[in-house]
Amino acid sequence: MKRHGVGTLVTTNAPEAVRSRVGNSGSGGAAVGPGWLLSARFDRHFIATTAVIAILSGVAVAQRPGLFLPILMLDLWLLGYHHVVSTYTRLCFDAESFRRQRWMIFGLLPAVFAAVAVIGATAGIWLLATIYLYWQWFHYTRQSYGIAQAYRRAGGTVKNGPDHRGDVADNSRLEHMVFYVVPLWGILHRAHQGPDTFLGQPVWHPPVPGAAVDVVAALAIAGLVWWVASRTVLWRRGRLAIGHTLYVISHFAVFYTGYIAIDSIDAGWIALNIWHNAQYIAFVWLQNNRRFEGAAGTRHTGARFLSWLSQRRNLWAYLGICLGISTMFYAGLQWSAATAGLGMAVLMVVYQTINFHHYIVDALIWRRPRPKTKPAAG
Repeated sequence: MKRHGVGTLVTTNAPEAVRSRVGNSGSGGAAVGPGWLLSARFDRHFIATTAVIAILSGVAVAQRPGLFLPILMLDLWLLGYHHVVSTYTRLCFDAESFRRQRWMIFGLLPAVFAAVAVIGATAGIWLLATIYLYWQWFHYTRQSYGIAQAYRRAGGTVKNGPDHRGDVADNSRLEHMVFYVVPLWGILHRAHQGPDTFLGQPVWHPPVPGAAVDVVAALAIAGLVWWVASRTVLWRRGRLAIGHTLYVISHFAVFYTGYIAIDSIDAGWIALNIWHNAQYIAFVWLQNNRRFEGAAGTRHTGARFLSWLSQRRNLWAYLGICLGISTMFYAGLQWSAATAGLGMAVLMVVYQTINFHHYIVDALIWRRPRPKTKPAAG
């Protein structure tokens, strides 16, 4: 299995129960099922509800800019801060994970803080804002790709062949290119647009000519036409993986809305950020649930607390505890900054340290470990 780059979620953790929920259809006997990660109910909310709320929030802010601040505050409090804490449930909520990955807290975090502080003190806040704008685009895209791969595998793996050509599971390069070219179109369009500020901070954009944006847009549209046609063929053959198809549609819709359809960079970012945060919180809980399901307080003796939180019956406790931790931490951070009289520049360094550290940690903890190779004979 390939190891993906920054921000890619390991998708081989898709539950065995989900991967086995497949049926034979078509003359080729292709094993393709609905491909839900958990259930039809869970996945409808995971795919559709999060995307609809995100898009409507961005459109609302674009139409009425006065809504930006209240929607931003709700996004940060309910989702943004919470989604960072979700990462740490995979990092230090159980003894085994903490022993294996504590260097990410005690070594990596101070190093990231030092690097961010140096950039802020020398180049200025504009460079931090610029790095954040373009790194978060990459981070969002890679997370979405990882989740799409989870849906692709949950739908059933099909070998590419004369009767299977074009199936969702053949992992074709063209399908991957289409998946990435829409976000690429979006960020190039935003760079060409060149807004002076992003979330109230000065920002720099690489010079992107309009012709380059037009070429990528044409490729994206052509790719989307091909993708729809290929999905139509699969549907007619009875081999359409519904979960994967619906998720990829939401991926295209959110990236197009956030970077192209919405003219305001801040309103577009709201749509993308809400979608990214909500899906991450749900996906992390799902992975924890699959790890500990039915094992609370039994086999995982070093993770009794996390295994208890990860049971389906304790979902609201999980959400409440993560929300409580994030609220106390960020409220304490704001209070400390106000008490010490710290300026916006210092707060920017602290917040971007948290963001960038999260990006790096997220890229590492979701990688699948390399398989151990047997020693050569003799």
